[in-house]
Order: sequence, then C-alpha cells, then structure tokens
Amino acid sequence: MTNSPWTIELGDLDRKMGIEVLEQSAKRVVATMPVAGNTQSFGLLHGGASMAFGEALGSWAAVIHASTIGKSAVGLDINGTHVRGVRSGVITGVATAIHLGNTIASHEVVLTDESGALISTIRITNLLIPAPAG
Repeated sequence: MTNSPWTIELGDLDRKMGIEVLEQSAKRVVATMPVAGNTQSFGLLHGGASMAFGEALGSWAAVIHASTIGKSAVGLDINGTHVRGVRSGVITGVATAIHLGNTIASHEVVLTDESGALISTIRITNLLIPAPAG
C-alpha cells in the first residue's frame, strides 16, 4: 500500500528567496528564483543562495518520494559546481531523480538562467527515515 505524496510547502527561507514551485513529483521538481535579493557583495547570484535553492528542490523531491513509503527525508550530502555568474533575472532549477530507494534518495539539480545557460549543478543525497508521528 502506498501513501499519498506530500505536497511542497514553502518555508521561511524559501519565501525570503522568492522561490516559486512550477512542478513537483519524486522524480522531478521544477522551480524558479529571482536573482534580485539573492546576490553577494559583487552583485552576482550568491553561491550559497544557489546551493540553498538546489537543496530545497532536491530535498522536496526526496520528501515526496519518502512520503509514499511512510518515511521522511533528511539531508545527508550536498555538493555543487558553479560554472557561470548571473547578475539579474530569474533562474530555473530542475531536480531530477538519480536514485529513489527505501533508504537513500539522490537527485541532480541543474540551475539555468533565462537563456537556458548552465549556472550550477548540484547533487543532493537524502537519508530516508521513519516518518515522525503526527
């Protein structure tokens, strides 16, 4: 028997970053985030903002998967590579499942700018744990 999938709920940081969810499933989460409000001192998109955005997408997808098997997900590992700076506009993140198991869920997150150019690639692995009571 499978449970109903969890539906993404934005947290405080997600709202502060301006994240908007466009698509959600265990296999694929798509969202956007404005560059404005998420820049570092030199006017570029902050690498930490990119990582937080990628972590949100990958974790959401993992929690959706976990919820269907009566579990929850917690972050185990994340790594990222930034290949291009961005100063304005809206970026898009696409989290795609690499592995959806009973213990581990891994996702690759690709961040692109409005022209479709690659900004960052992020890989996140979540540990699937027993769902908390309530």
